[in-house]
Amino acid sequence: MKKFKLPPSLYNWISVIGSTLAIISLSMIVFLFIISLFYEEGGSYLGLFIFIVLPVFLVIGLLLIPVGMIIKGRKDKKRKIKVVQEWPKFDFNDPKTRNATMIFGVGTVFFLMLSAVGSYEAFHYSESVEFCGTICHKVMKPEYVAFQNSSHARVACVACHVGSGADWYVKSKLSGLYQVYAVTMGIYPTPIPTPIKNLRPARETCEECHWPEKFYARQLVMNKHYLADEANTEWDISLQMKTGPAYSALGLQEGIHWHINPDVKVEYVATVSVQQNLPWIRYTNKKTGEVYIFEDEENKLVSEELAKLDIREMDCMDCHNRPSHDYGTPFKFINDAITAGKIPKELPDIKTVSMGILAEEFPATDSAMLFIESELNDYYAANYEDIYSEKYELIEQAIQGVQEEFKLNIFPEMKVTWKAYYNNIGHLEFNGCFRCHDDKHTTTEGRAIPMDCNLCHSIIAQGTPDTLQIGSIYEELDFVHPNDPYDDWKEYRCVECHVDLY
Repeated sequence: MKKFKLPPSLYNWISVIGSTLAIISLSMIVFLFIISLFYEEGGSYLGLFIFIVLPVFLVIGLLLIPVGMIIKGRKDKKRKIKVVQEWPKFDFNDPKTRNATMIFGVGTVFFLMLSAVGSYEAFHYSESVEFCGTICHKVMKPEYVAFQNSSHARVACVACHVGSGADWYVKSKLSGLYQVYAVTMGIYPTPIPTPIKNLRPARETCEECHWPEKFYARQLVMNKHYLADEANTEWDISLQMKTGPAYSALGLQEGIHWHINPDVKVEYVATVSVQQNLPWIRYTNKKTGEVYIFEDEENKLVSEELAKLDIREMDCMDCHNRPSHDYGTPFKFINDAITAGKIPKELPDIKTVSMGILAEEFPATDSAMLFIESELNDYYAANYEDIYSEKYELIEQAIQGVQEEFKLNIFPEMKVTWKAYYNNIGHLEFNGCFRCHDDKHTTTEGRAIPMDCNLCHSIIAQGTPDTLQIGSIYEELDFVHPNDPYDDWKEYRCVECHVDLY
């Protein structure tokens, strides 16, 4: 039996380097895969190396092997070391042919099997929440943290950002190439701007789960607020949200979700990319054929301007524009933290002091943590010595609570705060509903889009716990603004005052 020999052309430095690179890469892939399988260690970067980085080096190494053989063959031919036939001769009685065939055949089968498994794992890994949220840790940290604390926390990122189908998968990966380059070179903007260009329509992603034919009747929403006084006075408000009609049998004939009624078409043009200024709106009733065009009395467009702007059909994302990456305002998350007991309500002035601290801007999260601790300690040491000396655990709890809420909603490194992104649900800190419902969008016949809060919700309870006004689901209360005995709030939009709170 003759000794097994490799082809002579394989003995060259390029092929040797390629073989070494391929063997080392393959060994590391196998080793790290076993580590991840049995020990579950390494996190997202381990997956990055197993399924993306090391396979690239493996392929490069394998490509270097035939490249080196071809180069050596050409050099040998020029030196006339041996006569090389024009076409390969397949004679399985020749040990060299059998050896080469076995090496190529076994190697090819093994590589194809490895490639199939690797490609499958690489596909699923690149589509995972872990990959999207943690690989570019600094850049994607705000989105990842907000996502984990959203109502969509169990929905994969790609379900919304890519959706099903190979065409959008390819588009997402191609657009991702520039993102990789921007992160690598450090040229990405802070904060990341929205809306994301070329995002797939909501009807192809959101409506895979949320579809217009599936609707709900009205819902009860209860909120606790705390006033900026020494006692952190509790102010409760309960709303009947008219997400749908009073009776589900009526379908989408009324309520907030009337805007996506299949029998109705609402279109608009926006003069800024974040769709906050909507000077032109067209309503079409598909059943009756009625068409109304509403124009902003104070911001009318001439026909030349209108012709240059895109007309967009209203869909879910025009209101639900922050479904998974919402950064709460201090007004909201401090109220929620006090309600949840993360920040002690019995600590005097904690609402006022917290809001004052969060009005500051910080260069980094670490400096914010130190500032929160220092300010709360200094305030209570100076103004409430008895609490500072006898109930310091309340101050510690408040420090921890404010710090935790800060880290969930504010990200100085990426310049992300609630101010960075508009949220069109509601109307407190942003215009939201009032972009259209402002009594100023009118037709030539004088029909207006009403600025009537009762279109969307009705108040069924409000006030402090001991002086709570209570209505019913059939009888709505008139809104009472706390600490405003003269009803000055009626002269302004909510955003005009609430935006100045921070």
